[in-house]
Amino acid sequence: MDELCGTPDSSQPSRRGGVLTFAGSAGIGKTSLLTEARRHAAERHCTVLFARGGEQERQVPFHVMRQLIQPAFAAMTEDERRDVLGTWYGIVAPALGLTAAPEGLTAPDPQGVRDGLDWVVTHLTVRSAPVVLVLDDAHWADAESLAWLTAFAARAEELAMLIMVACRPDEIPADAGSLRALIKRQGTRPHELAPLTTSAVARIVRDALGDNADDVFCRECWAITGGNPFEVVELAMKGRDRGLKPHQDSIPQLRDLASAVKGSGLIDRLEQLGTSTVRLAWAAAVLGTAVPISIVGGVAALGEAQAADAIAQLRDARILTVLTSLRRQEVVEFFHPLIATAVYRSIPPGVRVAMHGMAAQALVDDGFGAAAAARHLLEMHPEGDPWVVQQLRQAARDSFSAGAPDAARRYLARALREPPDAEYRAEVLFELGSANLLHDPATTINQLRAALEEPKADQELREAITYRLAQAMAHTGQLA
Repeated sequence: MDELCGTPDSSQPSRRGGVLTFAGSAGIGKTSLLTEARRHAAERHCTVLFARGGEQERQVPFHVMRQLIQPAFAAMTEDERRDVLGTWYGIVAPALGLTAAPEGLTAPDPQGVRDGLDWVVTHLTVRSAPVVLVLDDAHWADAESLAWLTAFAARAEELAMLIMVACRPDEIPADAGSLRALIKRQGTRPHELAPLTTSAVARIVRDALGDNADDVFCRECWAITGGNPFEVVELAMKGRDRGLKPHQDSIPQLRDLASAVKGSGLIDRLEQLGTSTVRLAWAAAVLGTAVPISIVGGVAALGEAQAADAIAQLRDARILTVLTSLRRQEVVEFFHPLIATAVYRSIPPGVRVAMHGMAAQALVDDGFGAAAAARHLLEMHPEGDPWVVQQLRQAARDSFSAGAPDAARRYLARALREPPDAEYRAEVLFELGSANLLHDPATTINQLRAALEEPKADQELREAITYRLAQAMAHTGQLA
């Protein structure tokens, strides 16, 4: 931070940026470290851009990018946004969720979108330097955002920008080569966070339970948790709430408490809070982050008073917390991603699928749009529902027009499996073939030929299919 902002006694700040990466297992303290870094950056009058990858949102294109950039535009009028984005407005505004994607199957080149995002972030950095860009849980970041960040990171030193990234290295997806490239950028290794020492655990335990905590009790806390900071703090807080005496004689009760911190013990503790509270926690796990309380309560099938009571219980249990979103709405978020994962995996499969369906409907009804609902639709079982096909097609158009063709292909392939009504099957095949054109022209040819064989395709659609088929065949060197 001193290299970015200058030391207090320096006459001229050096304004030298760079990239810092942090790696460690779940609960090892990455989020706490980044939270402290954000606080420190704000005290040094830096502009802080923050985003967090989400286990449930990794399929949503530009999810991380929107978290980083949208706050900077939230207070602007539409005219001000257009002025700031300039000629890049039509290309990057849909990717950033600042405007609806244009109708039709027009799509900017993904590299063009990344170039536009480069310009936007460069412009913001020059105007608001120094900038600290923080990405937590990068192993859950969407592919589109990671592709941008990996390419852009090389500019950090030139732009008075410090990029800080944290991830769980063992959970980086096999196809996330861009994240591995970022972590190993210029041959550097990430800072690996180590478990707490016995003396560090003792400090936390004594802060929570009193200075009279004996050494044997503190060592047992370290042994039970393996020095994992999240588990140590949770164990100490629960011991304090239960009035546990921090002495050697209390170790059996300590072990019982430890089982409630994570995994099946956490779920047992959740179930003790009652059916309504469990359903609200399930709904929050399905919906993910930054969803208004009203929608969470609706997906949980709870009334306003029931939802409020359930949230209060979950807050007291350190399972959920309540934040304020950019839209000035109250949203719920899990106290730690470990808890969110445990709750989501505890939902019975049939209930989970049904809740994803309810979530998709609720998000569309509340004006969040098909793109927000699409990831839930991907989790549903195919049932030949025209509404599902309609929403997936719209989400594909939005993604395609925002420069995220991979997401568009996922949505259209799922729409085909629904399947669509016979009269729309040719249209869906045409849209999927168009989305595949640059990525896999050979597959495009097969899909477009299948579309031509559909009896319900009208003459205008057949002409469009034939034209796109000629383009695909030209790409593969075949004669149309």
